[in-house]
Amino acid sequence: MLVTLKEILQDAEEKKYGVGLFNMLNLETARGILEAAEAERSPLILGVAEVHLPIIPFPYAAQIMMHMAKEASVPVCLHFDHGTRYEAIMEALKAGFTSVMFDGSALPYEENIAGTVEICRAAHALGASVEAELGHVGNAQDGNGESSQYTDPQQAVDFIAKTGVDALAVAIGTAHGQYREKPVLDISRLAKLYEVSRPTGTPLVLHGGSGLSDEDFRNTIENGIRKVNICTELCLAADRAYRAAPGFETGVVAAKDSVKEAVRARMRLFGSAGKA
Repeated sequence: MLVTLKEILQDAEEKKYGVGLFNMLNLETARGILEAAEAERSPLILGVAEVHLPIIPFPYAAQIMMHMAKEASVPVCLHFDHGTRYEAIMEALKAGFTSVMFDGSALPYEENIAGTVEICRAAHALGASVEAELGHVGNAQDGNGESSQYTDPQQAVDFIAKTGVDALAVAIGTAHGQYREKPVLDISRLAKLYEVSRPTGTPLVLHGGSGLSDEDFRNTIENGIRKVNICTELCLAADRAYRAAPGFETGVVAAKDSVKEAVRARMRLFGSAGKA
């Protein structure tokens, strides 16, 4: 069943668990992700990122994802991840996606606000949810990020009030991609962000989840994270399984199954298993 991000995260906040956003790159990864959600009876945020559209053209991704979401027996939010171009985000909304992310984290603060307000106006008119990012989650190959780019709690209060955003991605020391060194998370900062955002009803989002320890995940969810983004981990699992298979046909199935098992493990860890 197709639902919004706001609906999924509202239940997650009430029951204090995390929900995974798992990005698909092709049919096999999408199937693995959805099969995991069905097996675990977990709500699901199924995403495709703007940066991956050269790999899978958006019209194909949208058709695959929409069909799966409508046929699913668990709540599924279709999410357009890390949208930076207005036209791309509008295409996702027109395709029926129930959630979009406007990533203005690399923009000056006021421009990030202005862009988020514009996207919120369009998405909310269509009944969709909006995620934005404050602070900046960098790339793992560049290190784990500078503390100067971490999300400021008081600025978060101002940002939420001015934009009306439905979920806020925060920077606390994670990074996108495969880590070269163990990340050190600023949990005390996260706790403060949760303290100030909770009264607004705006759930917090963790990007750069691939490569974190189980303890890291538990700490972040305990301190207010309700949406956890996972992508690189799935790509690595699928690649290992495919390369180990004896042929193309068996490799495709092995890649799908490896994604399924990786997602199932995360759903159990995040606490979303059995919540659908």
